[in-house]
Amino acid sequence: MERDIIKELNINGLIPKVPLVQGGMAVGISLSNLASAVANAGGIGVIGTAGIGFQVKNYQQNLRGADLKGLENEIKKARNKSDGIIGVNIMVALSNYNDMVKTAVKNCVDVIFSGAGLPLELPGLVPEHSKTKLVPIISSLKAAKVIIKGWLRYFDRLPDAFVLEGPQAGGHLGFRRDFLNTNHDNYLEEVIPSIKEFLSTITEKRIPLIAGGGVFSKKESDKLFALGADGIQVGTSFIATQECDAHPAFKDTIINAKDSDIEIINSPVGMPGRAVKNKFLEDVQRGIKKPFNCPYQCIRTCDFKKAPYCIAKALYSASIGDFENGFAFSGTNAGLIDKLSTVPEVFDRYF
Repeated sequence: MERDIIKELNINGLIPKVPLVQGGMAVGISLSNLASAVANAGGIGVIGTAGIGFQVKNYQQNLRGADLKGLENEIKKARNKSDGIIGVNIMVALSNYNDMVKTAVKNCVDVIFSGAGLPLELPGLVPEHSKTKLVPIISSLKAAKVIIKGWLRYFDRLPDAFVLEGPQAGGHLGFRRDFLNTNHDNYLEEVIPSIKEFLSTITEKRIPLIAGGGVFSKKESDKLFALGADGIQVGTSFIATQECDAHPAFKDTIINAKDSDIEIINSPVGMPGRAVKNKFLEDVQRGIKKPFNCPYQCIRTCDFKKAPYCIAKALYSASIGDFENGFAFSGTNAGLIDKLSTVPEVFDRYF
């Protein structure tokens, strides 16, 4: 289908054919297959890196080492499937964050997206000659200001772009739980113009803004572009595709979810998250703790001594279809998804 592209997304010289970034969905959801399919469709395909070591044989013996091997494997596989733009999403909260960043750069990934905390030290982990673009994920104007001030002061560097995730996104969210439990449908409309105005004052470099969270169709994407966004980020819609790396049962969970099934949970990593309600989460809410120890220590902010379950293991279980021991993260638009699609069909819905 001929697409009417209304914006060019230029990330410091890296220009996708379509101004769309696929959200990096970790623990087995967006790996090389989905990322390469999105890249082949003209967007930026993103490998979610948290828990990527679960894909490696005998990962139980050394998950941190398996994470590095798994990341290297998935980047190489994505490159073999696509000549397009491949990125990775690396959470600041990962205990092996530094090594994951260095491994991604070593394997010449095009973009590093980094959130779940402020990536204040990210430029110091990347050689100056590297072609890998650095894109922090933020939820507010304040975060953008803090990052730019810190990067300029300590590294004399600016971000190549920002991703702004609104409160309707899925997974771990950079908002207080009480904020998420109130109506903030217009949050992106309120925040995009103020961030764009601030970025326009940065004379050293043009920094584009990519916006996401609750973007389901051309109606929402057109609105974000009209507000000044240079690109959109889409996550949940890509789960219900043939190309997604998740188990068919995970995809069915998204396809069958109703609006009333989407809820905010307290994650063991210390952040609120948006997920699809199921028996596992209901048991957690009732205080029925799942058998739990912490062999991985993969998230720095996870208080495993008090946590009712291991979120890495729960998300991995769901990704392979075991919902008795896990659950699915999701954005607010899961209730609008009612069938399995393909990646090109998802693109056609936005442009």
